[in-house]
Amino acid sequence: MPAASPPDPARAPPARRIFLLGATGTIGRAVTRALLARGHEVICFLRTQKGGAALPEGAQMRFGDVRDPASLAREGFRGESCDAVISCIASRTGAAQDAWAIDHGANLNALAAGQAAGVSHFVLLSAICVQKPRLAFQHAKLAFEAALIASGMTYSIVRPTAFFKSLSGQIERVRAGKPFLLFADGLGTACKPISDADLAAFIADCLEDEERRNRILPIGGPGPAITPRAQGEALFALLGREPRFKRAPLWMMDAIVCALEWAARLAPALATKAELARIGRYYATESMLVFDPVTGRYDADATPSTGSDLLFDHYARVLNGEAQVERGAHAVF
Repeated sequence: MPAASPPDPARAPPARRIFLLGATGTIGRAVTRALLARGHEVICFLRTQKGGAALPEGAQMRFGDVRDPASLAREGFRGESCDAVISCIASRTGAAQDAWAIDHGANLNALAAGQAAGVSHFVLLSAICVQKPRLAFQHAKLAFEAALIASGMTYSIVRPTAFFKSLSGQIERVRAGKPFLLFADGLGTACKPISDADLAAFIADCLEDEERRNRILPIGGPGPAITPRAQGEALFALLGREPRFKRAPLWMMDAIVCALEWAARLAPALATKAELARIGRYYATESMLVFDPVTGRYDADATPSTGSDLLFDHYARVLNGEAQVERGAHAVF
């Protein structure tokens, strides 16, 4: 068999200058690596120098405040041109004030600064849960999506399903011999989990794939949709134990939400806790899959897949000490 021909440099996609927001998050770091691997110049706009220590070698770091339009222009773009903005920023808590400041306001600032710098393509990391908006952060994300679409700039709006890290919160609990917690029977919701690396590759490829331009792109990982009960069963199987589950009734969550909402009327400081409770209930009762508004159901078959990383392989690596989980604000339990 003749040796394979070396890649043709003339066919390689052109290197681009990318302005990246949210580079210090787990998804942002993965996107930075994916962009650098493709030969792009990556400018990471960070809040502090502390976060830059975790970035891959080769990434450029600039420091300022994404909430301040003047800082974005002065410390971020510096009067220089860029080919694309990729935004992986998201509010830390999802509470209303935080969501409107970051998911909406900060992204609006980046869009305006990018337009002034001659940016031609804006890639936004959004979320699949905005299909059925009931929460403050979902409305904030949708408001920016609408502004981006109306801006006239080429856009790619990426709406991923559940992240591996958001489904890893019970690994240590189960390893310690405790039961896996379920809401109701654990069969009412499902998702197609996607790894940081697979999502990052999908985001980076939006720069080259013309079919991903001016589109909203729901995306999940490979394999069939997985229920919370299946997640628990997989963990016990990997540990060689019989499955043990503890069920929490949904009415209990409803009662907590209702109590906090009433309490927030008397003590406004509790409004954030009430919103966090609503977020928890949403994720306990809604699937992270494409929603069909005609049938009123989530559709696993209609949810696109990408990549090769599987959630249960990730569980095995964590249990074997080959990987760690950085959950941060994505902890469910």
